[in-house]
Amino acid sequence: MRTSGWMKRQPWFWPAKRFLKRISGKELWLKPEVVHATQKTAEWTYIVDRLSSSSVVYSLGVGDNIDFDLGVIEKFGARVYAFDPTPYAKEWVEGRELPPGFEFKPWAASGEDGSLRLYRRVSKRGKKAKVMWTAENEAGDSSDFIDAPAYTVRTIMEKLGHDKVDLLKMDVEGAEYGILDGLKHASHPPEQLLVEFHHRFPGIGKERTAAAIKGLAKIGYKIFDVSDTGREIGFVLTIGDTK
Repeated sequence: MRTSGWMKRQPWFWPAKRFLKRISGKELWLKPEVVHATQKTAEWTYIVDRLSSSSVVYSLGVGDNIDFDLGVIEKFGARVYAFDPTPYAKEWVEGRELPPGFEFKPWAASGEDGSLRLYRRVSKRGKKAKVMWTAENEAGDSSDFIDAPAYTVRTIMEKLGHDKVDLLKMDVEGAEYGILDGLKHASHPPEQLLVEFHHRFPGIGKERTAAAIKGLAKIGYKIFDVSDTGREIGFVLTIGDTK
């Protein structure tokens, strides 16, 4: 049975669906570990008092939506650097009229410097996506891919001359695991992480997300927000905070 649009708009729908997925073993049982004053912009929740006009924000994965990026620029005057190596995203961004605080780079982020192979996403009905590409070859079509220049967060910071990143947001269709693993080598990890995990993708699984969260905890990150879907998690780099 297909879920109606009306049901999805009800405030109880996604929390209820998250609960059912948790008890069926499809989602992790996660909850905030620390409490901070937060705000939501374009479906992303972040800590308000950790951003200002001097903040540097990295936004990994653009596609055709930069509402969060523009919202942060408008509210704080922060500088946002957006990254997406896909041809569609580059063309889409170049066709927009953008504020001075927004800068786009056609790079991929990864766990190591080099090249990242991305495959075009294919829907369950076999329709090829125009916007979304993933590090996981879901469709099994090894001919429809792009090889993108890829850098660790540490290398990106060096290339752009940044000694800190105040917030790192990522929606990178399965490539987040390598990026997060690479943060253990960063001398100054981002203060906030907003991550959409893609353990629902074939070949990934929730165990990989659990391992990534455990790895983040080892370098000092704690969860401050879990979205209604259970897939978008907010982390803050903190010492000594307790709920």
